[in-house]
Amino acid sequence: MTIEPGTPASGHDLSRADLEGMFEQRLAEAFAALGTFNLAVFGKTGAGKSTLVNAIFGRDVARTGVGQPVTKGLVYHRHPDGFLGLYDSEGFETGTAGDVILEGLKTLVADHGARPVDQRIHAAWYLVRWSDRRFEGAQAEFVKALHAVGLPVIVVMAQVPTRDGVIHPDALEFARYIEGLGLPLAPRGRVVLTNALVDDFSGAPVFGLQQLLDDTYEVVPEIAERALTAAQVLDIGRKKKVVAGIVNQAAVIAAGIGATPIPFADAALLIPNQVTMIARITAAYGLPPSRSRAMAAAGSIVLTGGATMAGKYAVTNLMKFVPGGAIAGSAVSATVAASLTKAVGLAWSRVCEYAVSLPADQRDRFLESGEVTEKFVGFMKAGGVGSALGGLGRKGRQ
Repeated sequence: MTIEPGTPASGHDLSRADLEGMFEQRLAEAFAALGTFNLAVFGKTGAGKSTLVNAIFGRDVARTGVGQPVTKGLVYHRHPDGFLGLYDSEGFETGTAGDVILEGLKTLVADHGARPVDQRIHAAWYLVRWSDRRFEGAQAEFVKALHAVGLPVIVVMAQVPTRDGVIHPDALEFARYIEGLGLPLAPRGRVVLTNALVDDFSGAPVFGLQQLLDDTYEVVPEIAERALTAAQVLDIGRKKKVVAGIVNQAAVIAAGIGATPIPFADAALLIPNQVTMIARITAAYGLPPSRSRAMAAAGSIVLTGGATMAGKYAVTNLMKFVPGGAIAGSAVSATVAASLTKAVGLAWSRVCEYAVSLPADQRDRFLESGEVTEKFVGFMKAGGVGSALGGLGRKGRQ
């Protein structure tokens, strides 16, 4: 049986203050475990780099992150959240400027080889505006050179117009031309056509972003996938898939704790495992670490009811929302322990999903309000723990 740090001795319960401190520690550990996804973005001025990054990651990394020149022509911006880093070639052009950047990149990548994998550049996007309708020899050589220094390069055609779902034929022809040059285009030798912003004049919709994200997942090392999943805001299904694994793992641990039925007086034995689960779910959804104090307070409230001790609250309130919990007698079995943990995990995942759907200012106000508890209890009351959790996993595989 796995014993979580902070597990109380038999007969002892956990207060809201106990949980708040435990939550802060577990949140810090969960966010640190994500690591950092580092993306390099290249393209001529006006190619739409910032627009594309904002569309997929929901944040202007270059504006909000801390910028640090790492080599001539290349600035590294690390977003305050910590799990997204951007190498930005501001004012990049091919030719002499491109050669200077490449020389710096060779040194940078060589240096990265001695660093842990999660601190290296994991993928590169090279943006081309469809309206340029030309791909110069210097651009082709730059893509080859990026590949030569060990970077998987995804060539992205940006600002591509469509009408009634049909891509502009000139853009398709341009993409086929680039693909015919025999360049090392990751991951499968194709150009990704995108439009990251609705064109108010023509009505051209956003498209191609999911394909770009999927291709990015295909080229990044496995160790960077957790940070990429937390950072991106486009594919909630990927977040749900990760969360389903977290919840199922926590339920197995809970079943082990309850293998020998737990007296109600010792129900707090289940709580540290649930705290760790909630912290990992929070990190997987990419909620901001800067709000950890507010999230720790919110988590401690949902597991104590705001005033009651955690173990007592679990057996007198939360347990009635799970199958078999209302008739558990005087002890918590393995099945009920697992069901309760699944219910808590699923309800918290829905709270997180709601939070990430909000604009940043509204999200921060939500995390600091009593609405978190209201949402959590509402999701617990919704019931259907088994089928709903199965649905969580299925949605993640879409």
